[in-house]
Amino acid sequence: MSHTFKKRTEDFVCGHCGTETAGSGYTNHCPVCLWSRHVDIHPGDRAAECGGLMEPVGVMQKHGEYRIQHRCVVCGHETVMTAAKDDRVETLIALSSKNG
Repeated sequence: MSHTFKKRTEDFVCGHCGTETAGSGYTNHCPVCLWSRHVDIHPGDRAAECGGLMEPVGVMQKHGEYRIQHRCVVCGHETVMTAAKDDRVETLIALSSKNG
């Protein structure tokens, strides 16, 4: 994990689907729709001023883990985050089928 990572345990309401999500300190996207919010420059720093919604635009596999690619709908910034164990499998599958 990067030395710039800051663990933050924060609950949030998804800006896309409205799901209430309990944060774990590593939670960075909604487990139902997989959308996120552009709040960080480095994970956990809350230094990004954009605040736009981050659309899940792709799913890939790396070292046996699913990774979700997000793109900010406001500024176009892109990130790749590891899928969480509680992410809705059907949503991951639907998103991965868009890749192919």
